[in-house]
Amino acid sequence: MHWPGQSLLVVSDLHLGKSERIARLGGASLPPYEALDTLERLESDLQVTAAQHVLCLGDSFDDRAAAEGLGDQVLDWLMRLQAGRDWTWIEGNHDPGPLALGGTHLAELVLGPLLFRHIATADFTGSGPASGLPPESKSAKASSAAGTGADGQAEVSGHYHPKARVAGRAHRCFLVDRTRLILPAYGTYTGGLWCHDPALSGLMAPQALAILTGRVARAVPMPRR
Repeated sequence: MHWPGQSLLVVSDLHLGKSERIARLGGASLPPYEALDTLERLESDLQVTAAQHVLCLGDSFDDRAAAEGLGDQVLDWLMRLQAGRDWTWIEGNHDPGPLALGGTHLAELVLGPLLFRHIATADFTGSGPASGLPPESKSAKASSAAGTGADGQAEVSGHYHPKARVAGRAHRCFLVDRTRLILPAYGTYTGGLWCHDPALSGLMAPQALAILTGRVARAVPMPRR
């Protein structure tokens, strides 16, 4: 998600270190290149958007051990991408709590009318006033950490890795209605959850759209079955 007016790039569910975690837990051995592929795409998106603030919406790492065991090549690449930019890590269910990486670590964040968190909440109504604080404001970040997320008028989250099947093909997708946006997983090897799953169909309004990713974004009514 690119917000040009705020020079903001938002990504979710990078799941860096996924192949290492699967191998560590006795699963199938996968080529250990998913982190490099993910960071290559992220660097390309940063070059295209020229974003000066990167917001990672949680599950940036497949677990804490994966975060702590990243190789030097991945860590160096991350630090190079962070250089000269604001970088905010939102806590996820795979990577709770601050990690030993540069940037700001928060549970959630309010920027203008938007509340950013990892997992969408079923009772979110979007009825509160906007925080009114600019994204560069230290007090905006502090107030988010203090739990003022309810001020957001619309909620932006990740976690579910939504995907949709259209014309026989599976696509990662954004899900959007009047008060909620759920981002697709950004990382390689992340899989996905079908839009018609009750976990997603129960969250999104009946008029929700699925925005299919690809060379050209395509909006379709959110598949319900």
